Amino acid sequence: MDEASKQTIESYINDTLKDEIKRLDQYIQMYNEEIMEFVQLKNSIEALQKNPGEGIKTKMNIGGRNFMTAEVSSTDKIIIDVGKSCFVEFTIEEAIKFLNFKITVLTKECQVVRDESIKQRSNVKLTMVLS
Repeated sequence: MDEASKQTIESYINDTLKDEIKRLDQYIQMYNEEIMEFVQLKNSIEALQKNPGEGIKTKMNIGGRNFMTAEVSSTDKIIIDVGKSCFVEFTIEEAIKFLNFKITVLTKECQVVRDESIKQRSNVKLTMVLS
């Protein structure tokens, strides 16, 4: 293989395949962050479920990293952002069911992106071996 071909292959690896891997890794990180947010929310709701009917005291973000003390007298129903700034009122049981579904869907979507990332990494190694 001549030097020009090797440079073309190296350019293809660096400009195309590695950029695609970086993009996929960013998507994986975004999915993982979103999954963690839903898991944390689910854990908080399950803690509420252990003490039904009791109110809670909390700090509420009012914007700009400013917080104020809030008291919630009833935790029978909660409001969750289901996406695109659309909020839905759920009972505790419905919320947990929704969150389990959302976590499962996001995990499967993330796995598809992971599989594609693995495929791209294999392509880089194969291209390097063949050159």
